[in-house]
Amino acid sequence: MAIKIPLRTHLITDKDDIVDVVEQYASKIVEPGDLIAVAESVVAITQGRFIRQEDVKTGFLAQFLCRFPKRHGSLTSAPAMQLAMNEVGQGRILMAAAAGAVGRLLKKPGLFYRVAGLPVALIDDVAGTMAPYHEFIVLGPKNSDQVAQSIADRLGVDVVIMDANDLGLADVVGASQNVPRRYVPKLFTDNPAGNYEQQTPLTVIKDYRQALKGWV
Repeated sequence: MAIKIPLRTHLITDKDDIVDVVEQYASKIVEPGDLIAVAESVVAITQGRFIRQEDVKTGFLAQFLCRFPKRHGSLTSAPAMQLAMNEVGQGRILMAAAAGAVGRLLKKPGLFYRVAGLPVALIDDVAGTMAPYHEFIVLGPKNSDQVAQSIADRLGVDVVIMDANDLGLADVVGASQNVPRRYVPKLFTDNPAGNYEQQTPLTVIKDYRQALKGWV
């Protein structure tokens, strides 16, 4: 059984450097062989990748397409859908919408995001993250592999940027070199960091490769 240690931090903003933040809270805990996981949303926030709905100029297509995602999704508002198109292009979103429609007919969920890609899947609409960012649409982070590697170089342990939720879904958004990223999500299906009032965007997993033994 993996030992997972969620780390509570101050309210991280775009004034913070994520490498400095991780060093501040994790440096006295991690040891060689451990894994540091950083929530993708806080990496994005430190990069300034969040915007108020009212500041997004939406077009007709975004206003039309946002009617179709399931109500608990993150693209149910025109501003969020517009930002999705800004991220990957209008053509790709149209192809994704067509794939999603086919998926509904065939009862195969998830085809929209499979075609749209990870940058779209990482968008958190308002209420998708903790206060005060629940009033903003938060995009996915940029250069996640490089961010993870910068943290790894500073602290000397493996690092991942994770997208996990309370539904048991987890994806590696970025990772430092030699991390077995195909298997790491198995350690995060219980979402140890939480998403809201926990304010624990960092998690240290002790001797994580031992916990993955048998899979890797």
